[in-house]
Amino acid sequence: MYSYLYPKLYTLYKNGLITKKQALTDVMSGVIVGIVALPLAIAFAIASGVSPDKGLITAIVAGFIISAFGGSRVQIGGPTGAFIVIVYAIVQKHGVDGLIIATFMAGFIIIGMGLAKLGNLLKYIPYPLIVGFTSGIALIIFSSQVKDFFGLQVEQLPADFIGKWKVYFSNFSGINYYAIGIALVTVVISLKFHKITTKIPGSIVAIVLSILVVKYFNLPVETIESKFGDIPNTFTLPHVPNVNLQIVQELIQPAFAIALLGAIESLLSAVVADGMIGSKHRPNAELIAQGSANIISSLFAGIPATGAIARTATNVKNGGRTPIAGITHAFVLLLIMLVFAPYAKLIPMATLAGILVVVSYHMSEWRQFKSLVLTGKKGDITVLLVTFFLTVVFDLVIAIEIGIVLSSFILMKRMSDAVQIKQNTLPNSNTPEILFDEELKEIPKEVNIYEIEGPLFFGASQLFEETINQLNEYPKILIIRTRHLPFVDSTGIQRLKEVIKKFQHQGVKVLISGMNSKVREDLERAGVVNMVGNEFCADNVSIAIEKAKAILQK
Repeated sequence: MYSYLYPKLYTLYKNGLITKKQALTDVMSGVIVGIVALPLAIAFAIASGVSPDKGLITAIVAGFIISAFGGSRVQIGGPTGAFIVIVYAIVQKHGVDGLIIATFMAGFIIIGMGLAKLGNLLKYIPYPLIVGFTSGIALIIFSSQVKDFFGLQVEQLPADFIGKWKVYFSNFSGINYYAIGIALVTVVISLKFHKITTKIPGSIVAIVLSILVVKYFNLPVETIESKFGDIPNTFTLPHVPNVNLQIVQELIQPAFAIALLGAIESLLSAVVADGMIGSKHRPNAELIAQGSANIISSLFAGIPATGAIARTATNVKNGGRTPIAGITHAFVLLLIMLVFAPYAKLIPMATLAGILVVVSYHMSEWRQFKSLVLTGKKGDITVLLVTFFLTVVFDLVIAIEIGIVLSSFILMKRMSDAVQIKQNTLPNSNTPEILFDEELKEIPKEVNIYEIEGPLFFGASQLFEETINQLNEYPKILIIRTRHLPFVDSTGIQRLKEVIKKFQHQGVKVLISGMNSKVREDLERAGVVNMVGNEFCADNVSIAIEKAKAILQK
């Protein structure tokens, strides 16, 4: 009855799907991911305005719970760059204690989302909105690292974007060129070291080299030790925050901000992971695990945690296929914290700034941003730019709220524009449905036809992808029939691209038939027609079938 809440680890173990060979591969992947997560956990904590040990504690505690009890096979949890904006603002206004209480409350909100099955709804958030706030967060992360990247001597930075840059411009006369050099070398190593080997993360190499260089040459740059002192290598005892009605009233909005962003980020990461391994996560089980992770992490004075897309992708690329990898990653971080914490304090702040600049670059989704601006519809571009602007200048939660409302209004406008009233010339208005095999007498058995009826917008695109992916075996040719497709938005285009790419990867030839001029124009701009090939876009399904027959005869 409640199978949608079962952790993936439990299901895999119960069904005997965890072999010794796979478990060993998962352990090795977990070791690599743990090493990758080390500098990120420290950097995200510092960028969020808290001490570095808070990031390590969060990665260990929350990372373990998310993997052990989550709804994804390969999700890696911990602190992420997306939270920096919210966490920094909360710390500035309410202090670290306020952040801990907000995280504690957010955990219960996320669990409530899971129990209410809202995980099934969060995946319908429009694509331009996601790109807008993700790119906005990336820009804010970059701007937050300018101080350490250039070695500026600034005691306190404002929380808002414009305020930060005012302070930077008034302090650029105090640039530390040693810091710039270390930060630039870190960026280059982090981006390019994979060309030498993929076994050792470039960020770790950059950290080790920068520690040695700064120590040997006694360079005048700020380090974790000079800013925060020693990094504790012990856990604080669990402590339940003192929550009363007044505190709840003060922190309910930040708590909802953490919960909303954590839920969206974790499910996005899980969806990306599904696409990489061909699996299917349980969104509501994932939310309950995420909520529990935030509650328990906050008891240890940790910061908000969610699914980390980059670390999850690293896990998949290194062969991780079960939650054992994520659990191992947590234990590796625990071992590092217990043994190597005294050495971590030597890391230059410029090195961490360089690592976060790389994180912001990867997070920026600039290619998708550019593509949407150049090829998207006016409504989608409006949602993208408004969400981006509001995220950077005002507040992430306001950006998401207004983005969703704006998307809804645009959808309603498109739906009304898509309605066509035609005179009914049929003798009987109750004409029965004509099936493919009645309408088209000769459909080769190697050919499958899927017809899209109605607009392919953000609310329906997930259903389209799920339906078409339910094929038990792949045909040789797939025809996507679009005669009753009045319009397609950016989210629908993205889903269509994902489906076509998946089928082409399996060696299936994809054809599209019956596009109206407006849909064809949109798909041409977005590159979908290119993916399929112009010659495989037919005016109607009969021509498409003839093309399919010709392909099969080759």
